[in-house]
Amino acid sequence: MRKDYSSTPLPKKLGSLRFAVMGDVGRGDDAQYGTAAEMARWRERFDFSFVLMLGVNMYAAGTPDDYAARFERPYQPLLDKGVTFFAANGNHDPPNILDYPLYNMHGNRYYTFARSEGALAQRKVKFFAVDTVMLDSVQLAWLRRELGASDDGWEIVFFHHPLYTSGRYSAGALRIRRVLEPVFRQFGADVALAGHEHVYERLVPQGGILYFTSG
Repeated sequence: MRKDYSSTPLPKKLGSLRFAVMGDVGRGDDAQYGTAAEMARWRERFDFSFVLMLGVNMYAAGTPDDYAARFERPYQPLLDKGVTFFAANGNHDPPNILDYPLYNMHGNRYYTFARSEGALAQRKVKFFAVDTVMLDSVQLAWLRRELGASDDGWEIVFFHHPLYTSGRYSAGALRIRRVLEPVFRQFGADVALAGHEHVYERLVPQGGILYFTSG
């Protein structure tokens, strides 16, 4: 039975930046299509302009038919409305996601983009897509440089493997946390978004950083 959320209060402050977040999608099954339909329905009330994809965006080889069945068809109502998708790499994603145009990665494993909080707002929000599948020294140097140079109002990092979890990947989370969290804290990340665990979690701020998992 579909629940009625019409009376649910939403954070729609005038001039706010609104976006959606999802992770571990791309199976092409009824659950994905049903969730995509709910996202389109919710957008009628909460007009998000883009979606962050937290890795494992494509559980398939990445053929044109895969992208059609597991991305373009389920999210066509959102794409038709001009909603943009930005993907982070995940451990089950095929290599060619980097070049799939609708994921807006432009051939890069890690990248940044910025958005204003509103048409007349002076502050910007800067987003950093991080590739936790391969955290090499080159990427870490890039992250330090980009975070350190950012003077925007908000810095939001998004990636696949969580730094904190109560799920089954806690050992892996600890290893990634030892690498990434010092960088986030030193250079002022505000929010960190991850997938991988097939749960939703939000944490009490750790070192001033808000952590969310949406897998």
